[in-house]
Amino acid sequence: MSNLLVVKEFDKIINSNNKKSWMKCHSLPNDTFEDLKRFIEEFKEDETADVLEFMRISYQRDYGEVITVRNYVGLIEMKDGTQIEILPKISYEEEGHSISKNIFIKMLRSLRDFSGKVFNSASLNIDKMTLYEVFINMYLQEVRQLIKKGVKSFYEKKEENLRVYKGKIVIKEQLRNNFIHKERFHVEYDDYTSNRPENRLIKSTLLKLQKESKHVKNKTEIRNLLNHFEYIEQSKNYDNDFNKVVITRENKEYETLVNWSKVLLYDKSFTAFSGSTIAKAIMFPMEKLFESYISSEIKKVTRFNNWSVSTQDRGLYLFDSPEKFSLRPDIVIRKNETQRIVLDTKWKILIDNERRNYGVTSSDMYQMYAYAKKYNAQKVFVLYPMSPEMERYQEYISFSSKDNVNISLVLIDLINIENSMETLYRSLKQID
Repeated sequence: MSNLLVVKEFDKIINSNNKKSWMKCHSLPNDTFEDLKRFIEEFKEDETADVLEFMRISYQRDYGEVITVRNYVGLIEMKDGTQIEILPKISYEEEGHSISKNIFIKMLRSLRDFSGKVFNSASLNIDKMTLYEVFINMYLQEVRQLIKKGVKSFYEKKEENLRVYKGKIVIKEQLRNNFIHKERFHVEYDDYTSNRPENRLIKSTLLKLQKESKHVKNKTEIRNLLNHFEYIEQSKNYDNDFNKVVITRENKEYETLVNWSKVLLYDKSFTAFSGSTIAKAIMFPMEKLFESYISSEIKKVTRFNNWSVSTQDRGLYLFDSPEKFSLRPDIVIRKNETQRIVLDTKWKILIDNERRNYGVTSSDMYQMYAYAKKYNAQKVFVLYPMSPEMERYQEYISFSSKDNVNISLVLIDLINIENSMETLYRSLKQID
């Protein structure tokens, strides 16, 4: 695909009209570059958006305006068809993008809103698929799993004027509509149908993807899946149907599908990206992905213990009277009534410089100190992604205070996450 640009976090993009080339950056044609700039500026005007966490426009001598990608990963598709894939900065010496793309998909599947368990990439050549085609395939595998379990039907109350009698007569309407037409019956009855909002949204999503997918395997699978939705209508109003969907125990298997349908039908993720120069903006904040992924891996390695693992723990406040400034650490492990360990994730690359505190901010440390005090925690771990610059640190970098606050910086190797988790688990077990 010629109009595909693959970049990583913190990469730079320049206008290809610049006379000078820059080895450490990517380029876009002038019109596409200007459209991307307009998209960033439109997003910047949204008071609820944090554009500095998304993309930044700056000026570089000799190269003109430079767009720096920051802290969001996923897909942007411009109106001219250009797709920009943004992958996490995981492997710094990687040839190609397969490692980063595979780890990104693993992280994405750890999110509660998109936590499908059936995605199997073994039969896919992900490195040669665009991110959008990977998203489509993830969705199709979820639909296939739903069909195996059975597409849900339900009793829907209907009121119609029919030539046959069924259900019960609606007296008022019968007198009004059928005073002359004695052969008709204005009735109310229960109809057992699969034409429910969830199924309408899935069919609409499949029909949209059928038009947009370029991947042969995906297109074939879509055709096959649509056969199971033959008697289900398309959604006539997405907003209305999404509002009607209520996930309960009875339709729990629809939860991931409905979330993905919302992304694919509206062409945007749960972030507020939109703009006149783009067709799609399916973007995810790396801070949230990292936190979710680490939380799921922590639960895996501690599942055989009697420990209580709480994510996004709440209930404690920085001040008690009155209760103000809620504390919400990413992970709290309770071994028993008195033993507590706090873990917090930070998607930031540390630096090998002790004098600059390894790049850890004072505000982050103040936050960890507050967690230690309010939770009466035996230990606080702050988890950062590993980088080549920090690989020499085989042991955790630890800090202690005279009032028994103990904080350790933990570097997580996302390429070999099992090893990092096993090391962390051993450290957790040793804490009394």
